Amino acid sequence: MATGALVLVVGPSGAGKDTLIGAAKAALAGDGRFNFPRRVVTRAAMVELEDHDSVDVSEFNRQKQRGAYALDWEAHGLCYGVPAAIDAAMVAGRVVVVNTSRRVVERAIEKYPACHVLLVTARPEIRAERLAGRGRETAAEVSARLAREGAPVPDGVDPIVIDNSTDLDAGVRRFVGALKSIAG
Repeated sequence: MATGALVLVVGPSGAGKDTLIGAAKAALAGDGRFNFPRRVVTRAAMVELEDHDSVDVSEFNRQKQRGAYALDWEAHGLCYGVPAAIDAAMVAGRVVVVNTSRRVVERAIEKYPACHVLLVTARPEIRAERLAGRGRETAAEVSARLAREGAPVPDGVDPIVIDNSTDLDAGVRRFVGALKSIAG
């Protein structure tokens, strides 16, 4: 039986995780080894920046109770879920790529032994510029977000680090290269 892998894309806000995932999805569209599921979030998506399905908290909890999520977590007052359909994709031998929180890494590794972590980073001034460009937060909120670097990757996890501080093409090349390396 083929066994795929789960790739958890983690990193601080403004590092460009969604942008890299979207570009990799486009670059690898003809490569059947990869699967890029849409997460479910209890916030409306900014179409140009994020690729997720939006539900309210009540619907999220109903779906969670029905087993709709392979992984779920809460962060920044929102609920996030990765569809349970990733299990079938991995059984079919596909590499599943999802934007997650570092808070879920340990649980994901326990559940999915073929789990890899891609840590996307960017210099603080680049992240500040990107966060301000979203228009979701005030300057003070952006500063506060930058001050909270977030949880570290759990001990014993050796992530593949993708520095996304430079131009998009370079970040995409590094990101896609890491995914192809995982796929073998």
